[in-house]
Amino acid sequence: MTVAAQKETLEFQTEVRQLLNLMIHSLYSNKEIFLRELISNASDACDKLRFEALGDDALFEGETGLRIRVEYDKEARTVTVSDNGIGMNREEVIENIGTIARSGTRQFLEALSGDKARDANLIGQFGVGFYSAFIVADEVTVTTRRAGLGPEHGVRWVSQGEGEFTIENIDRPSRGTEVTLHLREDEDEFLEPFRLRNIIHKYSDHISLPIEMKAEDKDEYETVNSASALWARPKSEISDEEYKAFYKHVAHDFEDPLTWTHNHVEGRQSYTSLLYIPQRAPFDLYERERRRGIKLYVRRVFIMDDAEQLMPQYLRFVRGVVDSDDLPLNVSRELLQHNRMIDTIRGASVKKVLGLLENMAKNEPEQYQAFWQQFGMVMKEGPAEDFANRERIAKLLRFASTHNEGAEQTVSLDEYIARMQEGQEKIYYISAENHTAARHSPHMEVFRKKGIEVLLLSDRVDEWLVSHLTEYDGKPLVSIAKGDLDLDQLEDEKDQEEIKQAEGEFKDILERMQKVLGEEVKEVRVSHRLTDSPSCLVLEENEMAMHLQRVLKQAGHDVPVSQPILEINPTHALVAQLKAEQDEAQFGDWTRVLFEQALLAEGGQLEDPAAFVRRLNGLLLKVAGQ
Repeated sequence: MTVAAQKETLEFQTEVRQLLNLMIHSLYSNKEIFLRELISNASDACDKLRFEALGDDALFEGETGLRIRVEYDKEARTVTVSDNGIGMNREEVIENIGTIARSGTRQFLEALSGDKARDANLIGQFGVGFYSAFIVADEVTVTTRRAGLGPEHGVRWVSQGEGEFTIENIDRPSRGTEVTLHLREDEDEFLEPFRLRNIIHKYSDHISLPIEMKAEDKDEYETVNSASALWARPKSEISDEEYKAFYKHVAHDFEDPLTWTHNHVEGRQSYTSLLYIPQRAPFDLYERERRRGIKLYVRRVFIMDDAEQLMPQYLRFVRGVVDSDDLPLNVSRELLQHNRMIDTIRGASVKKVLGLLENMAKNEPEQYQAFWQQFGMVMKEGPAEDFANRERIAKLLRFASTHNEGAEQTVSLDEYIARMQEGQEKIYYISAENHTAARHSPHMEVFRKKGIEVLLLSDRVDEWLVSHLTEYDGKPLVSIAKGDLDLDQLEDEKDQEEIKQAEGEFKDILERMQKVLGEEVKEVRVSHRLTDSPSCLVLEENEMAMHLQRVLKQAGHDVPVSQPILEINPTHALVAQLKAEQDEAQFGDWTRVLFEQALLAEGGQLEDPAAFVRRLNGLLLKVAGQ
């Protein structure tokens, strides 16, 4: 068959153009990583062919030996990385090279600061490996054909990295991908075989596929890497540098990992796991449908990428490999969902990761705090998802609290319990839209007066967390903004007597206020919580926090209508003014102002702000005697 021309020039996605420009300048001091990234991509392509060929052996096209080749041409000033892996068709080339289908792209670009060192780390974390070719090349050519398609379905892609690329159909007899870099004038070092071999040994020696280069003195290829699966080797034979290099390959990360755990399990079930915790969260971490980072192998044969059955959602930041000796080579994602072996591996892997974090929290608290800043919000999903390990996860959680001045989440539940007052039986918390709102909430007043520590929760996931983590170490977690406040044995008899007396004195006032507010509130009552503020809003114990209701409504979700309870402070001057008010219209205005003030203090929005201002101005003028 003949090759249809179909040559066209297309523009890069806007974000790609920006990334190319940033990368060329920010990563220039570490430019040798381009070879590592291209070899990693080639390795992935071979792994994917091996996996797809399990169901269709014809994809090998008679050539089962998978390999990667690195070649150079001093006269043409080119470096070429080729593989005989899965290859790409035209649509895949455009999708994988012309665009970056990453929802975090915009956030990534906004996070860039102009600081080259910092931006280099961010670019590496974003994972844009192929584009690193433009650090050393002023033109890149990709020729490829997807396995299983005819030679006429070959594709050539060419770009100078300046905003556009050309793509055309070509005749390509062999499957796989070839990336040719036309080096810039000052990049002659990468035309030296010793330099190229050195980079391969440094970054890619662990790759289980042979990486070939032409021998110096003869016209044949030789393998220049160890070509053995690193995770299959004894731990005693692997250096930290090798572990770090393998992490960068498997995670496509430019930074070293924070820590890792390597385990060989033998017995009724034999498998190996090598699991890493990254230093920095990827930009799409909080998208629960994103791909995860565990590669599944069976007897050193790659089976699938991002096997979600091997790690729960709340540990989706973990990277690494699991290699089983017992699973069948033709295992599918569907089979993994109902496989006891996988359940066993998953359970053991989760325990290994949690153990790793526990040791870090105990022995390296500063390193654990760095981990928490990156992955804390994801870990908070754990108690709801992993009931079996709920106590272990809860021990690892960290919170901001009134014990410290700042907003940093450093307080563990064990530390909170150790500081609990005599007679205190509950762990108190407040959730709000942000840390400042939580710390300055009117609900905090009686706790501040009595010196009782309160956890300050302001992450969106916190309400989800406390709805599933209802107790820890036998002590219930209690919201200070919900229900009828009970301070255990911490209230003295005098306080209780004063509250009872106030409830009697204000009985008629509360009924009148209830009549004014009608269905807007469930009840009006005297407060146990307030010492300085005139009023606050309280929800029933099982109701959703008001700030979370607002977030869900803004996102277009249907939220059940909840009626808050209005509590008033009987010792406050404004409440005394209300009590003394005989004019029903003025009484109504005072009541609504107290209610709307309480709503604003919760971060809520008024339905009629102008009416609030009008009422408030009228009452101020009256108090001023005008």
